[in-house]
Amino acid sequence: MYDFAIIGGGIVGLSVGKAILEKFPGAKVIVLEKEKDFASHQTGHNSGVIHSGLYYKPGSFKAKFARQGNESMVAFCQEHQIEHEVCGKVVVATNDEELPLLENLYKRGLNNQLVIKKICADQLKEIEPHVNGKAAIHVPMAGIVNYKKVSETLAKLIWERGGELKLNTKVEKVKEKGSDVEIDTNNGTIQAKMMINCAGLHSDRIAKLTGYHMDMKIVPFRGEYFKLKPEKRYLVKHLIYPVPNPSFPFLGVHFTRMIGGGVEAGPNAVLSLKREGYKKTDFHLGDFLEVMKYHGFWKLARKNVKEGFEEITRSLHKGKFVESLQNLIPEITINDLEPAPAGVRAQALKSDGSLVDDFYIIAGKRSIHVCNAPSPAATASLQIGSEIVRRLPAQKIVL
Repeated sequence: MYDFAIIGGGIVGLSVGKAILEKFPGAKVIVLEKEKDFASHQTGHNSGVIHSGLYYKPGSFKAKFARQGNESMVAFCQEHQIEHEVCGKVVVATNDEELPLLENLYKRGLNNQLVIKKICADQLKEIEPHVNGKAAIHVPMAGIVNYKKVSETLAKLIWERGGELKLNTKVEKVKEKGSDVEIDTNNGTIQAKMMINCAGLHSDRIAKLTGYHMDMKIVPFRGEYFKLKPEKRYLVKHLIYPVPNPSFPFLGVHFTRMIGGGVEAGPNAVLSLKREGYKKTDFHLGDFLEVMKYHGFWKLARKNVKEGFEEITRSLHKGKFVESLQNLIPEITINDLEPAPAGVRAQALKSDGSLVDDFYIIAGKRSIHVCNAPSPAATASLQIGSEIVRRLPAQKIVL
């Protein structure tokens, strides 16, 4: 009998395991991961940005946890000697129409207690000489890291503190009983006093297996990237973002410096035809039909027809993708880019077509389910771990 069973070996699940063992030394903890390695999906395909919390609604978990997570993630990397860099970023208005949006974003950042600065075109040129912009917000605390390395360190800490890590273990059935949870897997049955669902792309399915039917479903969106050829990396000094379109739920194509020296450009955002579909040709009939039968998806699609069409066009035509990048850096040409690995965002979508735009955590009888944890979840992972521990019902975790 385990005290805690955590489903999902991404950075959120591993952060929860670390937090539990810090709060309850000696607890019997097991982390179940269906893949052969930890951080195989959202974490391992992450752009590696240590976010600041600029974009998120003041008072939301995303705003609070990203701001706090920015500090705790940097401190964690320093403590464990994980390579990282607090390089800063600029959010750029490239035309007059975007200036009011930039001002609104600046006010939101101040409301989120961030130390940021509005800069003019000349000041932007000093920071990013090749960027086209009317004005920008400079966000000095943004950074970069390899979250897979962070996850490996978290797994090591769990193991050193007596936790158990079980790979190649897929959850097939969950039975929540009065005194424990019974978890059937392809590697046998696990019994635990409490289960924490951190299954990312499959978190809604694990919640449903446990008996919880919510007014939301995970819909996967693939983010496709290119990377700058080495001889063109000089064009990007920091992280360079456009002003986000307030009517579209993604940030737009941007430039991201990577730990290791590379520079990624992207992503566009298109519906993935498989929950773990990192290639354009990836297809899973069950995953596809599940989305096609979901009324919430069609309501979202109708509200974002123009933007969705533009994303699909960019996916199919490299030249259109390059045009979006040229809004920020006019010097970029189609020959400066080469393909880079894609990622998949696990986005919770309600039946009314609205996106769940905050982290979404629900409590069961003997379980807690993290049912929406897309970006900035990696940045906020240590804070999410602490929040899960805070929510654990004391009367049910007598060790």
